[in-house]
Amino acid sequence: MSAGSVAVLSARGWDHRGEEDGMWWDSWSDVGRVAAVGAAAYVSLVVVLRLSGKRTLAKLNAFDLVVTVALGSTLATILLSSDVSWVEGVVALVLLAGLQALVAWTTVRVPRARSLVTSRPTLLWCDGSPVEAALTSQRVALDEVRQAARASGSGDMSQVAAVVLESDGTLSMIPRSQIWDWSALEGIAGVPAAER
Repeated sequence: MSAGSVAVLSARGWDHRGEEDGMWWDSWSDVGRVAAVGAAAYVSLVVVLRLSGKRTLAKLNAFDLVVTVALGSTLATILLSSDVSWVEGVVALVLLAGLQALVAWTTVRVPRARSLVTSRPTLLWCDGSPVEAALTSQRVALDEVRQAARASGSGDMSQVAAVVLESDGTLSMIPRSQIWDWSALEGIAGVPAAER
């Protein structure tokens, strides 16, 4: 077969032997596999999530986000890869949920372990002023702090008591009218001692 013929066949979705390469269509059996394994994998994921508890899908820190993404990626692999059987996929889902539960259990009971898995919240705005060193070290622009204030309904930055970059990467904003004794910021570095 000439090089020109191979190029024409490739452009039409055929390989060099003149057989379909599966770019547009493989077979009804492949579609049936995706439907059957997909339904079984979905039900399995729902069961795993129900048994493992709410914390499995919580987004309390970066590790939780990684587990959530990994569960989705594993489900996609089970659905689309014929190299992965349904049983292998379910084992992978159970393993991810189990490891997440183990890490969560450990970080609750061993305080030092928490610092290995999650970062501590950082105070970016305190008592009406930006904390420049924290903004720089966390690579957060002042405009992003203002955006968080706007998103929470605040239009006056002088009325913002605190903005915290949380462990999960979100920005929390506390207005002066709701700061009270600053107890919600306990354990966060940079909160003035007089405020605690």
